[in-house]
Amino acid sequence: MCTTCGCGNGQTHINDKPMSAPPRPDQPMHFRSPAHPRDIDTIDSGIGIAGTHAPGMSRARMVRIERDILTQNNQWAQRNRNYFSAHGIFALNLVSSPGSGKTTLLVDTIVRLRDRLPITVIEGDQQTDHDAARIRATGVPALQINTGKGCHLDAHMIDRALQQLTLQHDSLLFIENVGNLVCPSAFDLGEAHKVVILSVTEGEDKPLKYPDMFHAADLMLLNKCDLLPYLNFDVDLAIEYAYRVHPGLPVIRLSATQGSGMQAWCDWIMANRHPMKSRSTLG
Repeated sequence: MCTTCGCGNGQTHINDKPMSAPPRPDQPMHFRSPAHPRDIDTIDSGIGIAGTHAPGMSRARMVRIERDILTQNNQWAQRNRNYFSAHGIFALNLVSSPGSGKTTLLVDTIVRLRDRLPITVIEGDQQTDHDAARIRATGVPALQINTGKGCHLDAHMIDRALQQLTLQHDSLLFIENVGNLVCPSAFDLGEAHKVVILSVTEGEDKPLKYPDMFHAADLMLLNKCDLLPYLNFDVDLAIEYAYRVHPGLPVIRLSATQGSGMQAWCDWIMANRHPMKSRSTLG
């Protein structure tokens, strides 16, 4: 469970056996030498009714907290989705780990599409407005959301942002989420699609390590492909791992800095935004 928002799943296991209730912080810890090296191979906190472990809190209570948080979030997400649908706004939630190249990708995407349709950006980071400033330099409006200790954007944050923005009819909204491959997977923002960005500098096994995110995504962008000659990265294996989590997940290979694959990404946006076209007018 995320200590900030309560999201997540899991129960602590060691070698497929649940651990006993944890001692209080003021109680002494008792250690033993492992009878076999396998005893210390893995501590699995992702199995069980709650899917995680928090000192002093029952797993049943964690399940109730998570359910309450996500239920409330989903209500705000539906409100956002209704707004987007009514006004023909195509909202994309860009998710990735830190350093994947999301902002660089977004800047180049905006430059390619800004003459074809109105674009607005909501930027999510724990601190600073550095990325929002980079977006504004392209000439499109960007609103920064700083989450502090929060590890993701939620639907209520997006609702508040929408109240401060003037989004145009039949426009494109990019939501650049906080760099994190865990919590954003569970939080619907009302977007049309989650787009997960994996860079070739991160390792092929990210889809297996963070399956919830890749399962929730509708598109995977494999970024920084211009660096492949200098890395030991197996593209086919990365895509195979993504398919294990999400069979048939569309994948676009690209380089935001060199431009390769960017046209395919922009074509995907233009092709998929049509179902979101408005049936009403603003006001």
